[in-house]
Amino acid sequence: MDTFNAKTVIVTGGASGIGRAVGEELARRGAVVTLADIDATLVEEVAGGLTGQGCDVKAVVLDVTDFEAVKRLVDDTVSEHGRLDYMFNNAGIAVFGETQDFSYDDWHRVIDVNLYGVVHGIAAAYPVMVEQGFGHIVNTSSLAGLVPASGLISYTASKYGVVGMSNALYTEGAKYGVKTSVVCPGLIHTPIYEHVKLIDLDRDKIMKQAPKGMDCEKCVRDILQGVERGKAIIVVTPMAKALTFMQRFVPGLMRALFGQTIIKIFRNAKVVG
Repeated sequence: MDTFNAKTVIVTGGASGIGRAVGEELARRGAVVTLADIDATLVEEVAGGLTGQGCDVKAVVLDVTDFEAVKRLVDDTVSEHGRLDYMFNNAGIAVFGETQDFSYDDWHRVIDVNLYGVVHGIAAAYPVMVEQGFGHIVNTSSLAGLVPASGLISYTASKYGVVGMSNALYTEGAKYGVKTSVVCPGLIHTPIYEHVKLIDLDRDKIMKQAPKGMDCEKCVRDILQGVERGKAIIVVTPMAKALTFMQRFVPGLMRALFGQTIIKIFRNAKVVG
């Protein structure tokens, strides 16, 4: 029997990218899935496609920065199904540019969604899981949560926070039967490439320099394999694993390499005038 069969799951950011792929794969494996996303049209479309295949999926419009809404979703799910087995805190956004050009909102919005969105998911789901004596919280961070990413300073701050928080919860939750994993993908081919906010940078030039990244479907297989094994940190893509290793043992070299790379990107893609 599949690990996820008949399990109750919530996936935030479930309308696109990694969240969508996670929800689709879990649904096909027999899980009872709630896809939550701020994009009402898209999340309904994704859920509708899966229910048309005979999957048990529902769509919920959710802003993860609203704690009361997140808590209501968790409480409603538990009330309907009697349990919550998995909480995938996946919603995320990014802003790319030079730090000196960031507005306060560029900091606040990214941290609000990426970090507090996860805080809200934990605050809503963890007490429920402690009370029921089981459950698994899966938080999506990034390679940028293990290796600082110049040009993505607010994103890096938020993702480092998610890694630290997840590791702390992993240790604390174990005695209550609650597992925690943090997912740190490298470059994955998702819509975030097209949706990332760019500050004074030419999108076409950035896209030409950006590698395609791993397909979402392969990424999700790696993620769910790590979740099944109860891994604390799930690093996805061979390149991400190599860079994480280098960051641990030669951080000075990594700063130099990333610094030179980002300077080149900014020089080639900067919007003049």
